Order: sequence, then structure tokens, then C-alpha cells
Amino acid sequence: MTQPPQPPNDPPQGGFGAPQDPPPGGFGAPTPPPADPFGKQPATPPAGGFGAPTPPPADTQPPAGAPQQPGPGYGYPQGQQPGYGYPQSQPPQPGYGYPQAPVPGQPQQGYGFPQGMPPGQPPQQGYGYQTTPMQQPQPPQQNGNGGKKFSTQMQIIVAASVAVVLIVAGGIWYSSSGGDDGKKDEASQSSGSAEGKGGENKGGVAADGAGKEKAPTDPKSKVAFQLPLPKVTDVTKVDGSWLTDKAYVKSGLNEIVAYDPVKGTKLWSIPLAGQVCAASRHMSKDYKTAIAFEQGKPTKATKYQPCNQVGAIDLNTGKLMWSKSVTAATSGDASVRFDEVTLSGTTVAAGGTEGGVAFDLNTGAERWKPKATTDGCYDKGYGGGEALAVVRKCGTYDDPQLVIQALNPTTGAPISSYKMPPGVDYASIVSTKPLVVAADVGDTAGDGSGISDFFSIDASTGKLLTRIAADGEKYAARCASTEVESCSQVVVGNNRIYVPTEDHEGTGEYGDTNEIVSFDLTTGKPTSDRADAGDRYTMFPIRMDGGNIIAYRVPPYDKGGQVVSIDGATFKQTVLMENPSDESIRDAETSFTPDYSEFRYSDGHLYLSSTMVSKPSGSLDASRRLVVSFSRP
Repeated sequence: MTQPPQPPNDPPQGGFGAPQDPPPGGFGAPTPPPADPFGKQPATPPAGGFGAPTPPPADTQPPAGAPQQPGPGYGYPQGQQPGYGYPQSQPPQPGYGYPQAPVPGQPQQGYGFPQGMPPGQPPQQGYGYQTTPMQQPQPPQQNGNGGKKFSTQMQIIVAASVAVVLIVAGGIWYSSSGGDDGKKDEASQSSGSAEGKGGENKGGVAADGAGKEKAPTDPKSKVAFQLPLPKVTDVTKVDGSWLTDKAYVKSGLNEIVAYDPVKGTKLWSIPLAGQVCAASRHMSKDYKTAIAFEQGKPTKATKYQPCNQVGAIDLNTGKLMWSKSVTAATSGDASVRFDEVTLSGTTVAAGGTEGGVAFDLNTGAERWKPKATTDGCYDKGYGGGEALAVVRKCGTYDDPQLVIQALNPTTGAPISSYKMPPGVDYASIVSTKPLVVAADVGDTAGDGSGISDFFSIDASTGKLLTRIAADGEKYAARCASTEVESCSQVVVGNNRIYVPTEDHEGTGEYGDTNEIVSFDLTTGKPTSDRADAGDRYTMFPIRMDGGNIIAYRVPPYDKGGQVVSIDGATFKQTVLMENPSDESIRDAETSFTPDYSEFRYSDGHLYLSSTMVSKPSGSLDASRRLVVSFSRP
């Protein structure tokens, strides 16, 4: 499993739980954005140059005050790696992760992680959508090519070959494509909307209906409140982040706390016997949810307390409705230890390596518990939401057999079963209705994402509808092997699965970009859906809104992040929120990564929160917070 980013040395003063309103201008003294954020091209191309370089415009000298060193990385601790879209202070050199000069007839691939597409090359077929040609002058038609124009790949090869000839001849020539002027920032939109490129304009309403989120008059946001990191002595989970119509609720240190969604003032808190170790991502219609927590606080004698308590919380009243532990079927009086918990309807289901159990949400009455078996099978974990499903693990540690079952939430009786193919050690439930499972078959993903394939299953019969290959070098969704319901950057709706592509070079002078694309869950085929993040932005889906996709745009080094709504029928994008570009605010925002953070957006409010904190080490990283909230007028 990928290790989490390192935490700061010390959290901001003021303790945990007391919200801190940002001073005027945001976090610290805001730095005005540079007048011209585009850096100057190096005087000479990188060694082993890639194609014919483009001459720099006359006015691309960085202004005074522009960043000279890479900014905060996306998914890295502060100051270690450059952020997405950040211009390099030195010309990149060939080596690990840097694309070498292309060999004619052979596409190149970088060595680093994640693998991107060769610079200057648009996404290829097989990426899950129809490729849109780059807007640039086309070479003349060749008589021996059937009258067809050169492909983009052939253009790159020809350009590289020409560059090599010119270099050998003793001179480097610059030429301008003339097609990139004015494309500095495709993510900046007027009137809060943007057209998604590449999606078929089908019109009408998406299969799952219209969304509730509406286009704002002004998408510009401001910092609403921030919460400091709690002081801990070891790696500590702080899973759990919920939105009701009255509060934002977050797991803290041995407690659950509700905050005013605008002011950040504390509304109520629920003290717990120990730390939250798992939290349902689902709520009932009347704002009730479930958690699992440790039986006590760490002591000198027992540093790590078992996660054996399951409880239900009323998020409206701030009450712990009930909490219980259960005895394992195979271990005498010992209590079952849980790895995860979920909710479906009024059924709370918790699972772990010792088995699972289900309770009534309102009363805490035990509904069902898997019986001990002689074949070594147990319920690894459950997926909730509109339906309930389980990953059941059988066999031995070296030769496991996983079975996906749709369950009756009230009785726990299997409705259907699907046996996963050999070579699957772990599986994750992406959605229960429709039933979609992700797995890394034979450890072939190769990128730590936990996904090589998606499996679309008929929940009523257990029949496999389709298996969708999700190349780890092309797609960026992730699932953790430690939890069944842990997938991020992927959503399901309209009988489609929506995933982001891996980052690749954009059409601008520098900076990565990506897209959100989809696959049909009945046929497994890629659709024409495609939403471009825009130059220097990348994006990923965070939830469905009816038939629309709510997505978060990760900003470049000189912009704030954005929340967009992607129409499920037309794939037109509407900007719902655009955050401030002040450096200190941007640093705090980009310290939250999708792998170790929770992203919650509703009705003009965005909440970014950590799911894991640890003992401070190294230099102070003042940008990290437990929660940062943005609000729109």
C-alpha cells in the first residue's frame, strides 16, 4: 500500500477542534498572482530534445515575485516535489521518468510513476474515448498514403527526425506552430461554464435524471474556516466526514464533532472510548450513520487498542445512539476486530478478517452474523448504499478464492454469487446498485492503484455482464487492498463508470492535464463521453448528482482549485466553485490528496479533510490542516 504523505512538524497552535477563522486575505499574507505566470523557455532544448521546439514569445520572462522553486506537490509533503502544472526551474534532463527522443515507428513511455503519455501526443484510442485531433497545421498529403493526412503520431516522429538532422548539421532551428496562442488557460471560464470537449452532444437529460447543483451567478469562493491538525503520537486515522442540512461533521481525536457549515463554530461533539478506526461513507435519509472505534485510548501497556466497537450516530442531534462489540465465532470470548463498516438502508454491516456482523441502525439489535465454516471462508467486508454486497474470502492465504455476493440487508441471505477469477487476492466494491467491483488481477496493474479491471455484475443472477480492462498506465482511479469500500476518483451512474485518465502533457507550453471518460456497464465498451480538465489542470470525479458528475479540478501553481458539474447527457461542464489563488491558501488546498483526504461538496460549500495524521517530524509544514472549508456567495 502506498505510504501516506508525511505530516508537519507541529500543528497550528490553538489545539484541535477549535476552528480558526482565516485572517483577512486568507492564510497569512496573500501573494498577488504574477502578471505573467508563464515562464521563459530555456535557451537550449533538453538534451535529446523531443521534436522541433517552439520559440518563446517575447513577453514570457517571469515577473518579479514569480516562484523560482517547485511549489507544493500534489500528493507529496510540502517542498519535496513540484505541483501539477508547475514550470521547472531547470530544463528537464533525460533520465528516469523523462521521455527520450522518439524512435521512428515506436511510441515512447516514461520510466517514472505514474506513466504519462509522450509529450505533445494526444491520448490514443483505447483511452476510453474518441481522440480529438490537436489544433495545429497539418503536413501536406502524401501520394503514397492513400491521400490521408499524417496522424499526430507520424507528425511527432517526422518533427523529431527533422530536429535530429538539424542538430547534426550544427544548428538548432525554431519554428512556431501558430496554433497555441490564446490557449493559456482553458479551465478559466466565463459565466461559470465550459464546454466539455469530445463528448457526444446527445441532448436531453441523463439516464439518472437532472442534478440538484445549479450554476452560480459568481463561482468565486473564499475560505470559510479551517481546523488545525490534532496532536498525536503515532499514525492515527481520522476517517469520517458527513454533510447534513445543518452541519459539517468530522471525526477528530477520540470524538465526533459537528461544525457550522459557514462559520465553523462547534455545534456539538460526541466523546468516544477510543479513536475512530472506520466510518461509513453513507447516511440514512434522516442523517444517521455508522462508525467503528477502538475499545479504549492507548496506554503504556497497550499502545494499540483493538478496533472492536461498532456504533450508530444521529448526525442531527449529535448522539451516539448505541455501540456494541460481538464475540468471534471461532475465538471463544474474544471480540471481533473490524476493518470497515458500512450502511445500507437500516442495516449496519461491519467486516474484518475475523468475519462480519450486521445490526439494526436504529436499535442496535443484531440482525445476522456469518456462521463459522470449515472451509476457512469469512466476510472480508461489505459495500453499502442503495444495496448491500459482500466480498467473501475463502481458501488459503497463498491461494485465496474471492466470491462477490449481493445480500438481503435484513437477513444477510445471499441473493446471488459471482466467483472472481484466479489471481485476485483483494477486491473492492465500487458500487452496489449497479453492482461493480474492482480488482487487480494477477497483480498486473503495476501502479499501486489496486485496479487492473472492473467487473460489472448482474446482482439478481450473479452473472458477469462485462469485464472492463483499466490499464494502470491510462486510468487514475484507486482502491486500497485493506478495505472493501475504499475506492476513490471513480463514480458510477447512468449505467456507466466514470474514471479519470492519468496525467499527460497538455497543449500549452508546460503543465499536465487529463480527462474524465466513461465505459458502458452492459457492453464494457468506451463511450464518447470526455471532459477535458483544461491546460495545467487535472481533475477527478468525487460524486454523482443525479445523472451529473461532480468533479474537482486540481489547480496549477498559480491558480485555485475548482469544482465543476459535468452534465451526464451532454458532458458540458459548469464551474460551480473557483477557489482563491493566493499562495498560502493554494498551498493549504493542494496539501489534500484524493488518496488520503475526503472531498465533500454541496450547494456552494466545499470541505477538504484529512483521513490520516501522524506524529510531527521534520520541519514545520504550516500548510497542512485537518479541514479547510470554502464557501461561495
